[in-house]
Amino acid sequence: MTIKIAHLGPAGTNAEAAAFTYQEWLQSQQQQDIELIPCQSIAQSLYTWAQGEVDLAVVPIENSIQGSVAISLDLVWELHPLSICHQIILPIHHALISFAPEISLIKEVHSHPQALAQCQRWLEKHIHHAPLIETKSTTEILQHLEARPEIAAIASPRAAQLYQLPILADTINDFQKNCTRFWVLSKTPQSEGEVISLAFTLPAKIPGVLVNALEVFSRRNINLSRIESRPTKRSLGEYLFFVDLDGCLSDEAVKKALAELQTHTEILKIFGNYRTIPQAILA
Repeated sequence: MTIKIAHLGPAGTNAEAAAFTYQEWLQSQQQQDIELIPCQSIAQSLYTWAQGEVDLAVVPIENSIQGSVAISLDLVWELHPLSICHQIILPIHHALISFAPEISLIKEVHSHPQALAQCQRWLEKHIHHAPLIETKSTTEILQHLEARPEIAAIASPRAAQLYQLPILADTINDFQKNCTRFWVLSKTPQSEGEVISLAFTLPAKIPGVLVNALEVFSRRNINLSRIESRPTKRSLGEYLFFVDLDGCLSDEAVKKALAELQTHTEILKIFGNYRTIPQAILA
């Protein structure tokens, strides 16, 4: 049986690199054929998985510079039930790719919104004259560069090598320790791991309700490594709260905390208990 994994394509994207990393790790654990399925958008990769056309989906969730990937969080909430089976922390390196003989001759810069934002300071300093054009992926425009030498793309050095394109400037991300966190989504529940991800909504207009919800963890010395809000899209001022906590679903303290959390929340969704793919695999 071939395991199919959806990810944002086309070839050369960081999502493909994350999916390839997971493919290598998975093949080191079990001898099965694996096929990567590129999709035109993050949303399409999630819907392709939700509709059962693939077994797994690799989606970006959070970047160390720009924060969370909103579309991924929104759809993970919408498409639940699901299970996060692993996470991948991928180092991100951006390059300016163009056939222009020099940077001053570039008239447009094309890339995914996340990549443009992660290089914002560099772009303002070196190419402030050129408009920024958003694309669905970092590699969408690459096949058009040779015919249009006045434009540039921001993509990974790996993408430039893959498409045999010239790099005009390398490592242009504003912060060198740039990395993106990806979730691997499955439909098979996991009960063992080091991180638990969940989200919840709260009853409206009850003073202290968020504090009460979070105290179920602090009273049991359970560390929260991430908390953030997203609008419910139902009404202004209504939010979903996404939380990551350290621990395992089989721990008694975690079981009791989640049982008590249920009494404070309107809707509670547990996305999974999972481990990080070892960093050595990413080298």
